[in-house]
Amino acid sequence: MRDTRESRLLLVLLVSIAFALITMDIRGGEKSPLDGPRQVAATILGPVESGVASAVDPIGNAIGAVRDSGKRHDRVSELERENAELQQQLGNSVHRDSRMAQLDSLLQTAGAGQYGVVGAQVIAIGPTQGFSWTITIDAGREDGLARDMTVLNGDGLVGRVTTVGPRTATVLLANDPNFTVGTRMEGTDELGFATGRGTDALDVQLLNHEAKVKTGDRLVTFGSEGNKPFVPGVPVGEVVGVEAAAGDLTRTVRVRPYVSFSRLDLVGVVVEPPRENPRDVVLPERPDVKQEKAAEPEDETEAEEDADADSGPDTDLGPDAGYDADGGYDYGYDDDWGFESDAAPGAD
Repeated sequence: MRDTRESRLLLVLLVSIAFALITMDIRGGEKSPLDGPRQVAATILGPVESGVASAVDPIGNAIGAVRDSGKRHDRVSELERENAELQQQLGNSVHRDSRMAQLDSLLQTAGAGQYGVVGAQVIAIGPTQGFSWTITIDAGREDGLARDMTVLNGDGLVGRVTTVGPRTATVLLANDPNFTVGTRMEGTDELGFATGRGTDALDVQLLNHEAKVKTGDRLVTFGSEGNKPFVPGVPVGEVVGVEAAAGDLTRTVRVRPYVSFSRLDLVGVVVEPPRENPRDVVLPERPDVKQEKAAEPEDETEAEEDADADSGPDTDLGPDAGYDADGGYDYGYDDDWGFESDAAPGAD
């Protein structure tokens, strides 16, 4: 439309009408005269608006999704990073608690046997197919280690040192088929030789083929001359199977070692042997012994209470208490106390 005088007048007229309608609608309030036309217009134009909105909304949503996708991706990445950090913290906490428990157990074992040990961590394992069962630890010659030293952990015998470097050493595990250690049985002192089977089991040949042995019997290291390669008293394992005696010069028993060779982490290398043979001191207490010890304090307490209840003089007057013919007062104590108590009236 060209800008003419008529068009300008028409524009002014339309604007004036619009202002007039707005003024009438505001002044009318809820009873505005424009409510009727407004409802008619809504009835006619409503479906058209809905159709247009339904056609336009997916496009708008798509545009919004594209615009917000970057923010969502950043948020997902942030949540994934936070989750990874939490899992790492949890893993570190569990690992730290496990290491502390292993160290505490190792120190208790070393203290019970009076072994001077150098702590070390397992940093590598050797191949197990066709080769020796070995581990590598992060301690060596600079830490005072030498060949043929006993290696243990909080559970018992791990192996012996075979090769020593400046800062690392190789340990032959007790379950290796080429590993042999002298053993002594708890209680009976029966001697034997334990040999690895390549698994979590040992074969022990007892020197006495008539030795009385049963499942659950426990063995410790017998020790070596000069305490190398083995110091005495280190727990080895428990008997889990006994072969019937067949007239041989020796008798073989199957032993489950205390140490789990597939879960080694912290170990101790004995650099100073005990002053005296600890014998069976390092062996863990049996469950039945622990139960008996736990019950002892309660029994002692009850006995002491009963003794306290029965001890001391009976302060109750006897049934014959009263003044006697001489004017004294008989308190009526029984004869168990070995005395009679007569007092004159008014005596202090």
